[in-house]
Amino acid sequence: MSTPHYLRPKRLDKAMNGLVGWLARHGVSLVGAAELSVRGRTSGEWRRLPVNPLPYDGGPYLVSARGDSEWVRNMRAAGGGRLQVGRSTREFTAAELTDDEKPAVLRAYLAKWGWQVGRFFGGVTADSTDAELLAAAHRHPVFRLAVTT
Repeated sequence: MSTPHYLRPKRLDKAMNGLVGWLARHGVSLVGAAELSVRGRTSGEWRRLPVNPLPYDGGPYLVSARGDSEWVRNMRAAGGGRLQVGRSTREFTAAELTDDEKPAVLRAYLAKWGWQVGRFFGGVTADSTDAELLAAAHRHPVFRLAVTT
């Protein structure tokens, strides 16, 4: 079995995430950002971080640009969470997509946020072929959210 793909955030990334999350909690959504809250798989405590929910064909979707991150593993265990911008909080359940289902979502995600997250995709862009997107799909978990409130 191969090691899961994950690119750890650097100190500057963590500082920026803190700022973007704080802004989202206080009602300022930078380019569609929201704060994700998901229960920790061992602690049961709420874990928060900023994300870019993708409004796309039956979405929204969450894409993990960095790979098999803590929030991804927590989402798999919890099966859902909350998205918050200001006072607006939406609870959701989440279903993880198979690799075959990901290319169109990855293309839309990269078209919208490639300028921000492209460095995590190893040269794959919104203009890449379906085959190139499919080859990268295993490195980037994608969840379809079903908003419950």
